[in-house]
Amino acid sequence: MIETEDLILSKAKFSDWPDMYENVWSQWDSAKYMLWSVTTSEEDAKVRMEKTMAFQKNHHACLVYEKASGKAIGFAGAEEAAPGVWKEIGICLGPKYVGRGYGKQILKALLAYCKETFGAREFLYTARADNAASNALARSLGFTQVGAEEEILERDGKAYTFLKYRRFL
Repeated sequence: MIETEDLILSKAKFSDWPDMYENVWSQWDSAKYMLWSVTTSEEDAKVRMEKTMAFQKNHHACLVYEKASGKAIGFAGAEEAAPGVWKEIGICLGPKYVGRGYGKQILKALLAYCKETFGAREFLYTARADNAASNALARSLGFTQVGAEEEILERDGKAYTFLKYRRFL
């Protein structure tokens, strides 16, 4: 478990599926910068939660809970890219929770967690070029852009530019 001023990052529980469905997975604004597609039914959300829980068992990935409400409002995680180098593997918040400083709290918490727990010396972050908020977040926390790649999004076949950032810890 990781705690910030307003958030708790913790492993998913099956009972979180309604919050994740309502706040994140059914929201186009949450999915538009991610690689996944919107979930369109409660039954699909239950299946998705089972898959999320299975993934989180073997990865440093969590749901994001708002302390004030106790609701699951997003997800975040990191993984080792190389010895001493860690990277985020997705940070996503429901649209009602964007613009509150939660993204900054999550990324700062991941940086501290990787440094303190695993001795990370470097952290990598990626964002789509058209995701202004995510790119501003990276720059606000001292990340430097180190590359850009063109990618094709599988769900719609459209091209986008993926910006790569690095920060030494």
